[in-house]
Amino acid sequence: MNGYIHSIETFGTVDGPGIRYVVFLQGCPMRCLYCHNPDTWTLNTGQQKSVEEILEDYENYRPFLSGGGLTVTGGEPLMQIDFLIELFEKAKKRNIHTCLDTSGIAYQADNPEQMAKFDRLIAVTDLVMLDIKHIDPKEHKKLCKQPNAPILDFARYLDQKNVPLWIRHVVVPTITDNAASLRQLGLFLGELRNLKALDVLPYHTMGVVKYENLGMEYPLKGVKALTKEQAQKANHIVLAAIHEKREQLRAEGKL
Repeated sequence: MNGYIHSIETFGTVDGPGIRYVVFLQGCPMRCLYCHNPDTWTLNTGQQKSVEEILEDYENYRPFLSGGGLTVTGGEPLMQIDFLIELFEKAKKRNIHTCLDTSGIAYQADNPEQMAKFDRLIAVTDLVMLDIKHIDPKEHKKLCKQPNAPILDFARYLDQKNVPLWIRHVVVPTITDNAASLRQLGLFLGELRNLKALDVLPYHTMGVVKYENLGMEYPLKGVKALTKEQAQKANHIVLAAIHEKREQLRAEGKL
């Protein structure tokens, strides 16, 4: 099976544990205002590569991928779920650690055929890195042009399947840099027993140049990058809410 590939990075250090071979798949239905890869949005474009080609190339770098493995990101990798399933199933046969970096937007709890695919994929996925863009449904729609219900449902599904979960949340001034929303996010995350890591990331403006090169207007023009201190403050709010929720669940005998 062939997949539509945007690019491949052979020495990824921020895409899961260890040093990773990172495959960026093409296509994404999200339109996040701070997206710095708008060139990955379009479906069915990019270079086509087979599962075998990718895995054979991976083997060339295996000696250097210390404590790492294979990460598939995008775009939104779940838009090519059939290709992703075959890639991860064959990767596991080669004893390769598999990581899915996703927004979870393609999750469809009410679609039995699609859920069968998710069950098959998750069975060969060692780690999921899930981006939660905004915990508030209305604000998420403004930020990403998509609802956040499938994303939160996907997080709960991963919890039920006991798949290790890393959460990433970008804090954007005037949008997600909000104490109430950050606390709400933490309370949600506190319910997830499979949560292994949390990355509260500061918004940056490195995407501006790419938009200019593509002849596109940058949606958040004028919004300043978040400072390190602001990011640390946001991180403390989320962590405190996680702790609060877990203490509550323990008191109720649910954790």
